[in-house]
Amino acid sequence: MAPSALPSCHIPNFVLRIEDLNHQGAAIFLNNFHRDILLSAVEASYTWLYTPLTAPTHVEKITLVLRSFEGVAYTFGSDTDKEIHLSLDYVVSAVSRARDEITGVLVHEVVHCYQYNAKDTCPAGFIEGIADFVRLNAGYAPPHWEVSGGDRWDAGYSTTAYFLDWVEKRCGKGSVRKLNAYMKDQTYDPHIFVTVTGDTVDTLWCLYCEHLERQ
Repeated sequence: MAPSALPSCHIPNFVLRIEDLNHQGAAIFLNNFHRDILLSAVEASYTWLYTPLTAPTHVEKITLVLRSFEGVAYTFGSDTDKEIHLSLDYVVSAVSRARDEITGVLVHEVVHCYQYNAKDTCPAGFIEGIADFVRLNAGYAPPHWEVSGGDRWDAGYSTTAYFLDWVEKRCGKGSVRKLNAYMKDQTYDPHIFVTVTGDTVDTLWCLYCEHLERQ
């Protein structure tokens, strides 16, 4: 379910650039896209990672670029100006559920515009897992996602997203928000899990995997 509008949201300027209007993916995208998708993506980041008192206001512009390349999407930019690149080829591959997949991918990428990363020291899998945690809770988990354990809690993407969702439910609403907050002004320290949840991340991961085995 898309989050309801939050009056405290600082909404950036949205810019759309399509580099090849003749590409099949461009038509698919335009038939399934509306500005409100980006608005909802920003609101999802605010909802799951911040409170009205902590919500960031530094992002002034988000530029969405559609072009042909291998992969799905990526995000980069300065503190104030962010740029999301979405693959037109991927849009074509997802045509059967284009609207939901475009929305889900954009929710994930917009999280990268707003989340903290412990001064670029946070494990990449944790970063991607937080983005997919927001996507999951915004209601845009794709059908191919699976709940899974394994050797690493920070394997990233849906693996870490479902783990964080379990942490959120086990340790209390706002747990992931607090983990994100601890990465605002300091380098990464796994002890943040102890501070927020009372357990080490390795202990939580073991408990989570045991939980999955019992399902």
